[in-house]
Amino acid sequence: MRLLNKIAIVTGAGTGIGHAIALALAKEGANVVIGDIQEGSAKRTASEIEAMGRKSLAVKCDVRSNSEVENMIQETVEKFGRIDILVNNAGVSTMASVVDMTEEEWDYNMDVNAKGVFLCSRAVARQMIKQGEGGKIVSLGSIAGKSGSQYYAHYNASKAAVIAFTASLARELAPYNINVNAVCPGIVETSMHAREIKWTAKLRGMKEEEVKSGYLAFTPLGRLEQPEDVAKLVVFLASEEAGFITGQAINVDGGIMTRR
Repeated sequence: MRLLNKIAIVTGAGTGIGHAIALALAKEGANVVIGDIQEGSAKRTASEIEAMGRKSLAVKCDVRSNSEVENMIQETVEKFGRIDILVNNAGVSTMASVVDMTEEEWDYNMDVNAKGVFLCSRAVARQMIKQGEGGKIVSLGSIAGKSGSQYYAHYNASKAAVIAFTASLARELAPYNINVNAVCPGIVETSMHAREIKWTAKLRGMKEEEVKSGYLAFTPLGRLEQPEDVAKLVVFLASEEAGFITGQAINVDGGIMTRR
């Protein structure tokens, strides 16, 4: 087990990619704190981890709220004594053309996807520095943060912010032996993705099946990405095998970015 007895926090781990990441970390021996805005979902994931023989803690946390983030850190330290790994997974998306986009939509994407990464990383970095034993911070970026795409300007901007923040934080925390990296998924098959298919079909006047077929055709490996594909890379970056990797934004996208 690559992460035996490590203490990890995963935000937005009640469902989707975060859920897969939490289970993958536990499988490698980590005890995992589940931070999620939906307390019920967090508790279900925590129960699954405990059923695997690992320890877990479910904490209701809106990553946009500094007080809730600080509470999550406090509860983690009170139960486990330290933090070794942070995975900034919590994220949202909406779709709109820039000319029709509301200020609220822009702020929602930026606050969850970018500000949330800042608040959680800042709180955990302070704790890791205090511990003096290094650590791993992995944030969920996106290939959307490396390119432009119609109807996703606010989402793309928020993920670009995550990538730039990751590089900056990596330089600041390197003297403390804290590795900071981002994972950039492509088109991942989740409930969020299912909503986006409906939105895309409506905005572009297409059938949902046409949208799905387009996504498959756009992915060189010929299938939609699964949450577990992302989780495998996160586990690697959280392990000592990635001890000399920091400040990177690594694609896990089935080859989509080879088309750029």
